[in-house]
Amino acid sequence: MGNLLGRLALALLLIVFVAAGAWGLAALDRKPVVQPRAEFPVPFQSVQPGSQVPDVAGQVPQASPSGQEASGPDPMDEWTRKVSEKTDIPRRALRAYALADLVMRAQAPSCRISWATLAGVGRIESHHGFINGAKLGDDGMPSVPIIGIPLDGRPGVRAINDTDGGTLDGDPTWDRAVGPMQFIPTTWVKYAMRANGDGRPPDPQNIDDAALATARYLCSGSRDMGSSEGWWAAVYEYNNSVEYGQNVFSGADAYARASVTI
Repeated sequence: MGNLLGRLALALLLIVFVAAGAWGLAALDRKPVVQPRAEFPVPFQSVQPGSQVPDVAGQVPQASPSGQEASGPDPMDEWTRKVSEKTDIPRRALRAYALADLVMRAQAPSCRISWATLAGVGRIESHHGFINGAKLGDDGMPSVPIIGIPLDGRPGVRAINDTDGGTLDGDPTWDRAVGPMQFIPTTWVKYAMRANGDGRPPDPQNIDDAALATARYLCSGSRDMGSSEGWWAAVYEYNNSVEYGQNVFSGADAYARASVTI
């Protein structure tokens, strides 16, 4: 009886070893499974342009502290009032987005960028220039300079050594994003343009200059911001973050939808 049990046990062990060996050989021969590349995880719909910025007699309105044109009432005054009521965008910031829209309409009409997209960026970057207690003055300048954290390579932060000697951001060691649209100094130098054409140097703290630089950046490379592919590619390049792009889209689309009924 004992010999029989011993033989049965040995047979079971042999079966287990053979099965394990076969499974192991099969595993060695199995090719690794290649996962397909995930698609860009954002909704590829276009942002509606929203209510069109008025362009009286084809003239690009210039920003002024008084809120009026030199030749008469501000042609955008009523438009900014109505859109601000619908969207809660401060009127001074809204004027800057509209001015950039008009400038790009004249300089790069194929880009088809909308004030609503610029407002979507401004909302995320600085609450339209009203972040951390700042307030925009009639001249488009925040009551206190808007300056981001040092880009010093801390967790979740890029490391960018100073490139402007602290001229724009006040930091001679690390670069910082500056102004209502949060430009890194090197990017600002590349896309900056004075919005009101008064001949003075562009200022990243000025909401008009900052909004126009943002429009020029987004339209670079002959992009069509009126297409979903062009829109997402531009915003993703502005800030290499899917979450950022989704947040800009959410705001821009909401602003555009709210404004079309005025």
